[in-house]
Amino acid sequence: MPSPSLTLVVVRHGLTAWNRSGRYQGHRDIPLDPEAARPGLERLGAWSREHLGGLDAIHCSDLTRCRQTLAHLALPGVPPCSEPRSSSQPEPRFDARLRELNFGAYEGKCYAELEADPGYRAWIDARGEQPPPGGESAGELRARLDAWWRELTLDAEAKESAYRALVVTHGGVLRELRRRFEAIDFWAAGVTQAEGRHFHFIRHGGAWRCEWSSAVPTPASVTR
Repeated sequence: MPSPSLTLVVVRHGLTAWNRSGRYQGHRDIPLDPEAARPGLERLGAWSREHLGGLDAIHCSDLTRCRQTLAHLALPGVPPCSEPRSSSQPEPRFDARLRELNFGAYEGKCYAELEADPGYRAWIDARGEQPPPGGESAGELRARLDAWWRELTLDAEAKESAYRALVVTHGGVLRELRRRFEAIDFWAAGVTQAEGRHFHFIRHGGAWRCEWSSAVPTPASVTR
């Protein structure tokens, strides 16, 4: 009997005005910048039409920029706006555990406004393990993702065959997933807005192992 498998497509939300100005967003509910986000969303939507049929689950951060990104994806059976939803795809699960790191007092500010602040320098030097004022540590981000991951893999195990899920989330979540499954340093694992990673897992000996991963959408240099 073949081992259960899990295909996980994780994408970052589209571009916002705060992304463009280099401001920390965190838990602030900042919407997409419609014009600036359009090219990336169109490219991601074209990829999704080809690759994202037959999903078993759709997970999405509850923040507006991720909801808007999901609404722009051309998922088979999932209308982009308010049209009736086809039963061929699951209802999205909007989950606060998939939010960006909470940057606390640093939200809404950019590096130039913070670089002289000793507390900010200490946070940078601690690589996020020390929480920012009123914010969240990297350990707290890992803990909430642990809880989400356990639930996802339990769903995959219950199916006992190939399980496919889409996740629309934030840059910090993608960094953490890449750190875990691609052995890339958290701070080096950045992913551009409206892009992401395609992970494939196999369950071996009671544990899920990442067999391979690739960029989403597929880079143009690979498709030529």
